[in-house]
Amino acid sequence: MKKIILFVALMSLTSLGWAESHREKSAERLDNAARVLHEIMNTPDRGIPEEVLQHAKCVAVVPHMLKGGFVFGAENGRGVATCRTSKGWSAPAFFAITGGSWGLQIGIEGIDLVMIIQDERGMQRLLQSKFELGADASAAAGPVGRHASADTDWMLNTEILTYSRAKGAFAGLTLNGASIRRDEESMDAIYGRDVSTRAVLHGEVAPTPASERFLNEVRNAKRQAIANN
Repeated sequence: MKKIILFVALMSLTSLGWAESHREKSAERLDNAARVLHEIMNTPDRGIPEEVLQHAKCVAVVPHMLKGGFVFGAENGRGVATCRTSKGWSAPAFFAITGGSWGLQIGIEGIDLVMIIQDERGMQRLLQSKFELGADASAAAGPVGRHASADTDWMLNTEILTYSRAKGAFAGLTLNGASIRRDEESMDAIYGRDVSTRAVLHGEVAPTPASERFLNEVRNAKRQAIANN
């Protein structure tokens, strides 16, 4: 009996340690995502056009995604996303991104990735447990600059616009073939088990204090875009 009690106690401590570790990593990711968005919005050229932010349905950020390889490239990163609801921006959902690309690539590079989900179709993809950019959801490199050109079809034909920042340079990024899936470890650590991505992004789950900085940066970006139009 004593051995059973000791075993249960050790398992409980291990579980608590696991949850605490993932909570800390998830909170750090939220802070890094907030920093990335703040820095991008405070660059002189305002990398993401105001029109794009004004129409954004969801905003997703992957701070320091690794992208590299030789000829065959690979992406790997973890990010956070929030969507507009009737009550404001939702609590952030956690996701992972993996995939491959074809191109002349040498070495490994860390980039910051931003995805702007433009419409209800794109949001529905994000609510799924897993989907692929380019196959399940249309995605394209987003326009860059203070304003989006009026003669482009960026708003009508694309569900998700993607951007990257590497070594200070900000540009649209093509990520076709990349797979986006729910980050089970972070979702469980922050919200507890059996909380769905759909419930979080629909605004049915209250944001945690750790998410406030990230959500404030999203609110500020959207507010600035509306004020300047």
